[in-house]
Amino acid sequence: MNILVIGCGRMGTRLAETLDLQGHDIAVIDSNSDAFRTLPDSFSGATVCGTAMDMRVLKSASVESCDAVAVVTSDDNLNITVCQIVKEFFGVTNVLARISDPTREQVFTRFGLKTVCPTNLAADTMGIALVEPWASCKAVFGCSTLSMVPIEAKEEWIGMDIRHLEIGNGRSIIAVVRADGRMELVPHHTRITVERGDQLIMASVSD
Repeated sequence: MNILVIGCGRMGTRLAETLDLQGHDIAVIDSNSDAFRTLPDSFSGATVCGTAMDMRVLKSASVESCDAVAVVTSDDNLNITVCQIVKEFFGVTNVLARISDPTREQVFTRFGLKTVCPTNLAADTMGIALVEPWASCKAVFGCSTLSMVPIEAKEEWIGMDIRHLEIGNGRSIIAVVRADGRMELVPHHTRITVERGDQLIMASVSD
């Protein structure tokens, strides 16, 4: 894919580096040329210095031929404005904005803009780490993150059908790891009974 990353701070650098290693054609825009020094020596993409709201700068980064654009500067207002320019004037439909303020994320989502809020993602991760000290993992699909964490079966759950457990907080039980290490997925129409020593894999989605 041809992907344009706007903003070469910590997030933009990491994103550009990751996508470049995956074999995508990457271009990076930043208003400060010194920011490009954070890119690794192995980075094979293009760098363009200039203001992302300037259409000439966007064109010099070949925005018109991009399959996707990620706007990840530290300025929410700039990110949203540039996303709208890219969508409306250059016809790129796969555009993603970084939004630091959680209260604004929902507003921009209602405008049809895809957003990722690092503040929400960090809070969710820290909350899990504080109250559920087991190994967790995450997977990103589109602009949503699937978080999975195992919890030990409570004594009062023993003998109950997993499908009938009330977990709350927007979480669902998707699998159970038995005491012998076997994992069983939780189907919708089959009874699976909680046993002593089980760990239940809970999943939640954040946008």
